Order: sequence, then C-alpha cells, then structure tokens
Amino acid sequence: MTHDHDVVLKPTARQTEAALNPPPGRTGGDLVVETLHGLGATTVFGLPGQHALGVFDALRRSSLTYIGLRIENNAGFAADAYGRITGEVAPLLLSTGPGALMSLAALQEAAAASAPVLAIGSQVPAAGLGGGRHGYLHELRDQQASFRDVVKSVHTARTASQIPSVIADAWRSALTAPHGPVWVEIPQDVLTAPTVLPVVTAVDATPEDVLPRPELTAVAAHLLAGAERPAIIAGGGVIRSDATGKLRALAERLNAPVVTTYGGKGAFPWKHPLSLRSWIEDRHTTDFLEDADVLLVVGSGLGELSSNYHTFAPRGRVIQIEADAGKLESNHPGIGIHADARIALSALLETAPERPDPEAPERVRALLDRVHTRIAAQDRTLEQSLLTAVRDALPDDSPAFWDMTILAYWAWAAFDARKPNTMHSAQGAGGLGYAYPAALGAAVADPGRPVLAVSGDGGAMYSIAELATARQYDLPVTWLIVDDGGYGILREYMTDAYGETTGTELARPDFVTLAESFGVPALRTTPETLAADLSKSLAAPGPSVVVLPATLKMFAATHETA
Repeated sequence: MTHDHDVVLKPTARQTEAALNPPPGRTGGDLVVETLHGLGATTVFGLPGQHALGVFDALRRSSLTYIGLRIENNAGFAADAYGRITGEVAPLLLSTGPGALMSLAALQEAAAASAPVLAIGSQVPAAGLGGGRHGYLHELRDQQASFRDVVKSVHTARTASQIPSVIADAWRSALTAPHGPVWVEIPQDVLTAPTVLPVVTAVDATPEDVLPRPELTAVAAHLLAGAERPAIIAGGGVIRSDATGKLRALAERLNAPVVTTYGGKGAFPWKHPLSLRSWIEDRHTTDFLEDADVLLVVGSGLGELSSNYHTFAPRGRVIQIEADAGKLESNHPGIGIHADARIALSALLETAPERPDPEAPERVRALLDRVHTRIAAQDRTLEQSLLTAVRDALPDDSPAFWDMTILAYWAWAAFDARKPNTMHSAQGAGGLGYAYPAALGAAVADPGRPVLAVSGDGGAMYSIAELATARQYDLPVTWLIVDDGGYGILREYMTDAYGETTGTELARPDFVTLAESFGVPALRTTPETLAADLSKSLAAPGPSVVVLPATLKMFAATHETA
C-alpha cells in the first residue's frame, strides 16, 4: 500500500543536471533568498548590518524586491502591514545584536495582531553560539531568549544544509492560525561561506487547518438557534481568516446583533440593521452584551479593550471561537472552540436553522441612540467632524493606519471601515510610531491605491526618518500629523488622574518644512479644509504630508463607573 506521505517526486533530467552543477559563487546567503523565493516570497523588508551582509549580497543575485527602511523597528512595522494586507508571510532581514533587538517592539505588535512576519536575523559566528563570552561584535549571551517570549517560535540554522528546512518550518509556523511573527537566526560565517549545495527550488510549507471539533459546533448551533437574545462579538480573527461573508450570513440567519472589536473593524457592515458598530468602551454596549442569553465571540480573546477594561461580565452562555488555544476561556468560561474562524462559522452555517426575530433591529437602533446621546452630551463636535472629514476623503478600499493618538482612539469606536482589512492600528501592543512605516508596507503590498497614515506629533517623531524611504521608493502614502505639541492622550490621562502633567509637552519641528526637505510635498491644514486637503493629497502620486494643528479631547470613559 502506498500512502500519500510516502510519495517522492522524481526529479527531471534538467533538475538533476542543475542540482549536480549549481552556479558558482553562491553562499549560505543564497540559500536563504532561494528558499524565500521557493516559498513564494516576492518582497523582503529590512536593514543591512555587518553580520547579515551575506544575505544582502545574495539579494543582488535574486529576483526578490528589497525595501529598506531606516530603523529596524520601522522595518518590522512595514513587514507587519504587508502581512496584514496580503495575508502572506512578510520576510524581515536583520543583523545581529542591536539591529535584531531594535525590532522587538514591532514583533510584539505583529504577535498581538497575528501578522505573519518571518524575521531572519544573523548571529555571531557559529563558534560563539552556546553562551560563551568570546567578545564578538554584537554578541549576546542568548539572542534567542530576547525573542522567545515575543514571537510564536524561534529557529536556528547552524549549518548551510539546515537553512531551507529551518526557514520552511518557520514559514509554516507564521502561517498557521493564528498567524504571527517567527524568528530565525543564522551565524555570520554560515551566511558568508561558499556552498556547493543545489539551488533551492519549490519548497512546501503549507500550514494545517485548525479544525473545530464537530460535537462543539453542534452544541453551539443548538444554543444559538434556541436563544432569545443572541449577540455576536467579532474580532480580528474574522478579518484574518477572510470570514466576513460567513459572519454576515450567520448573523442574518440568527438575527443576532454584531459588535466588532477594534481589531475586527470592518468585519461587519457598519450600517447593517444588526450592526452595533464598535462602541465597545461604552457602558450601554457592555450592558447590551451582558444581557445576551447566548453570546458568540469569534476571533477575539476578549482582552482589556474588547471587554471595556475587564468590566464586561456576561450573564448568559458564552461560545468562543478562537484559533489561539491559549485565549480560549482565558477571560470568561464558556464553550471554547479551538478553530479558524472561517471554518468554524462554515460549520455553524451548515447546522444552525433560521431564527426569526423582527425586534432585533429595533434593539440595535435603541442601543445606538443611547450611545450617540451620551457622546453628544460631551460637546466633542471637533473630533467627530475630523473623523467625518477623513472618511469623506479616503477611498473606501484604501487602507488607513492609525498610531496611538487621540484621533485614532476615536476612530476605533466611531470610524466606519467600509471594507474589511482597511483599518489598522497598533492597539494590539500599544506602541508608538506604528502608523507611518506600516502604511509604507501596505503601499508596497498594493501600490495601486493610496494609503493613509494618521499620527500625533509625538508618534510622528518616531518615524520621521522614513520620509526618506517613502521618497526613495515613491510610495503613495499620505501622512496626516495631528500636532498638539505633546503626547495628547497621556496629557489627558495624567490630568485626569493627577491634576497635572509630567513629560507630556514636546518641542517639535516645523513638519511641513521638514517633509519638504526630504522632497515630500506637505501642507498645513485646518479642520474646515481637512477633507479637501486630504482628498487632494491622496489623489496625488507619491508620498505627501498634511499637518493639522489641533488639540483634541477623548470621549468620556464608562468603565470606571461600571
């Protein structure tokens, strides 16, 4: 009997000849880029360093497109966005020690957002591995240890022959649901040493599907069909698994209202009669979800923000579909279904019957009316008008990347992401400086449509160097910088908590003049002209900067009075 896994494909005569007579001048670095190409990569991000030069030299002999950023952390953010937009693995090439460590904040965000990033870093020569103190440049006692608690998996290739298999294993890990960043390291001398190994061709690293247990989906379908007040929380897993159509079909079959988490923006149509939108930090929404007798949570761990700062206390049955087994029932007990969101929703659609509920849309309208009444009483017309201006200017299918800034906090709750996978922010890990380099990565992924980045002046200073990257590659990214002279959200937090601020006020450059010094067109706008100025900038080819001097305020929190 022959089993599928016993089948070995015989090489052709041409493949045999090529294997026996590989081209001269190749090194371990060539094995890296050949493996990436064989896995289907077309683009790599990174920053060269002395120990990694073997890989960068090999790029010259490959068909891979290299996008070089100015700071490793920003290169990681760009790779993160490329992975989010394409759903494909984004290779990130880094050097040893300081260069590698500079990427950690970006890799933490990729882990929190389940972005498939394959970080490949160099290492000290192989003789220096194992914790000995040899005094090599960039030497760390245990470089892997710095990454192990951040990424999904770590991998080391100690010899040239290990490189293709190690990278393939890492690639498979990055693409296995839940997606995430992985770390590969290869010693400098392995990367630079000549090799007579055959050229790497096609490489198979297909991840296995995460399938739900059928008895669990059967119970879930039964509970949902018999519910009096079902509701659905849709998280980022719905977006990543391309399950928005399945989610809508199930919600309509069950007549179940749907709220999207901040990571799940765009998972459900904003103006759908069953859409609770994204006001998950509102007590009215929290009460509505607590009142559900059956709550379906799809692709969310119900973390701090998604649970209104852990004030959410469901009273009904909870069904949680999550590809990350560690998040199942981590915050609330229930029926935990370890599965990819699309596959699990498909299973529910096969078994859940129609559930008529003509009153569900009215309950949704009543809830949204209460939310809007609360916000209207706070006199935040400026903030809402700015979101409207951005929405009017931004094409529906253009992605937007938001930094940790007050306008982004408003956007999480109140911005209509009209298409799935078009609104992204750093709210997973919460680090500053994400928006602009991430937007550059998105523009590399799809240069045919404009991309918007939104930062405050504090976050913008993390990314100023990447104006040179935008100009070098002529990327169609418009950068909106809301300039309030400091860390605006921290200013609010400290004022509310302590009555005064420390360290929140910032000296900053003239952003318009600074951008123009990089050869990037820039202008200063006002709230009244923002929509027109953004529209013009987004329609123009190449990069641009729009600076909005404005001091914004947050909407009042409700979790502290729960």
